[in-house]
Amino acid sequence: MGRLKDKIAIIVGAGQTPGDRIGNGRAISVLFAREGAKIMLVDCNLESVLETKSMIEKEGGEAWAFQADITEEESCRLIPQKCLDQYERIDILVNNCGIGKGDARVADISLEAWNRILDVNLKGMLLTCKYVIPEMEKRESGSVINISSAAAVCNMPVVAYKVSKAGVNALTHQLAMTYAPKGIRVNSIMMGLLDTPMAFGEWEALGIEKETIRQIRDSLVPLKGGQGTAWDTAYAALFLASDEAKFITSIYLPVDGGQSARIGS
Repeated sequence: MGRLKDKIAIIVGAGQTPGDRIGNGRAISVLFAREGAKIMLVDCNLESVLETKSMIEKEGGEAWAFQADITEEESCRLIPQKCLDQYERIDILVNNCGIGKGDARVADISLEAWNRILDVNLKGMLLTCKYVIPEMEKRESGSVINISSAAAVCNMPVVAYKVSKAGVNALTHQLAMTYAPKGIRVNSIMMGLLDTPMAFGEWEALGIEKETIRQIRDSLVPLKGGQGTAWDTAYAALFLASDEAKFITSIYLPVDGGQSARIGS
């Protein structure tokens, strides 16, 4: 305990899709609070992010909620301002927002779906970094963690999600090299198949039972045990945010049970 003691963290996407499992943003938020961080919880869904806040406070942690739409520049400009009003500095930024609804093959995807997925998954991350990193730069210290996906490097039957996550990795590299002289570390986590509420939505909409979906997804993971959970993402983020990773920047850390390493069938 205490790996993030007295750190100030902004977690974007700290709510989650309703479901019987915990999502990435909520797991990261709860774990960071357990490790001593004070957290600004950001999400477009105020009700959901307030649930995350309640969970943290029940465990004795400190967090507060802020509703924002990261596809809107003004919302992103306000995020660091509100955090500084509350805590006077920013040590950690976690960019967790991501969607895939409406994705399809190149010939089948609608321009509306393409734009929406790229707006949330990539443009939103650019905008939060645009306004938060300059505040880290003033103190010449900070850690930025971008939640990417193994989809960035794996074969995928859909196009927009893959392209957006490949863009996240490229953005991570560019930011890491630009701000390394200022002591700011920027890394990404390439998640694999996880048993989270968001992962099941479109499958269930097709009328497939949840346990069947789990079995299919488990079978695609090379590592014994099948899918990971949001806690796997959270512990990876905790390491990258902590001083234990003080000499690590510009990495794309696979948390995927070997999925992105598999070559061939």
